[in-house]
Amino acid sequence: MPRLLRGVARTAVVAGTATAVSNRVSRRQGNRWAAQEDARYGQQPDRQQELAPAPPTPAADPVAQLKELAELKSQGILTEAEFAAQKARILEGA
Repeated sequence: MPRLLRGVARTAVVAGTATAVSNRVSRRQGNRWAAQEDARYGQQPDRQQELAPAPPTPAADPVAQLKELAELKSQGILTEAEFAAQKARILEGA
């Protein structure tokens, strides 16, 4: 029986060591990849500044928006206060 326990203990130590080493290697590799990505992104020009501003979207139909709001309110998704606030916002823009 002591031999069996020694074998089990040895296996547990080897497995634990392998797990610890594997985790350390994974962590180091992840840090290395993150550093490479940071360097790569730091060298690229900012794409947001290069792009032209998007054209304004056409105004949505206020009647359709009000119908959607009413449907959300009837389903219980919007409260009365939320419905009133959104309705006022839509009507101001109309």
